Amino acid sequence: MRWAGWAVGGLIWTLSATAAASGPCERIVVTGDPRYPPVLWADPEEPSRLTGAAVELLERALEGSGVKVETLNVESYAAAQEEVRSGRIDMLAGAFLTPERLGYMDYVHPAYMEVPSVLFVKRGESFAYSGWDDLRDKRGSTLANTSFGTAFDTYAREHLNIQQAESIEQAFRQLLNGRVDYVVFQRHQGQALAEQLGFSEQLDMLDGSVINEQLYFTISHNSACNSPELRGALAQGMHRLSQEGEPRRLFEKYRDQWAGRFDVARPEAGAEVAD
Repeated sequence: MRWAGWAVGGLIWTLSATAAASGPCERIVVTGDPRYPPVLWADPEEPSRLTGAAVELLERALEGSGVKVETLNVESYAAAQEEVRSGRIDMLAGAFLTPERLGYMDYVHPAYMEVPSVLFVKRGESFAYSGWDDLRDKRGSTLANTSFGTAFDTYAREHLNIQQAESIEQAFRQLLNGRVDYVVFQRHQGQALAEQLGFSEQLDMLDGSVINEQLYFTISHNSACNSPELRGALAQGMHRLSQEGEPRRLFEKYRDQWAGRFDVARPEAGAEVAD
């Protein structure tokens, strides 16, 4: 909706102006994919904000630094990447490493999660899969502007037919309606969204991962908060938390929180799902 875009834009300007006025870096503004549970999703009590494992992990990493974490939902991952590229928002709360992104963001090491990406298929319509070549004669779909790592992205661009859906919900609907043969997406996030949508009983996952990629926090090169002090605090905090096993604990905590939040009426198996 038009007014929603103006509202989000105004909030971005307000947060950025306030951060600049207070000097780097009393707080950072963080965004990401609002449909990426249990890592990140729109806060149901305040939809302009984000919640999830990544938010609490970032807050924990910055404990004692004097830096407050603010989250902002900009409605899509594509928009989130553009806001961080411009520096209007300081950080992404989850990104795979690609050469293009290295051109406009610094990556916080270590990564906080290894994310397996898999092939979702309509139940009863599985096919033999032993590697990427098996997808050459198939039609696929995924979320627009999603990277699965440089190797797969390059192979897919040159050899595969993968549509770019506006949302993973739309991609699943294309699959259930027979418009595509598979959806490639992150396993845990895909399972969580399928459960929310009531599609779980209509989907299967093919054995084997398409690829496993590391998920990182990133900081915009154009952020006023991007300083050696902030990068050092983040790296030290993430190293400590990783040694303590905190990323896994928070992932499980928010996975359970997400699963308990929804009690969605499920469409009957085989029913047409509008896309």
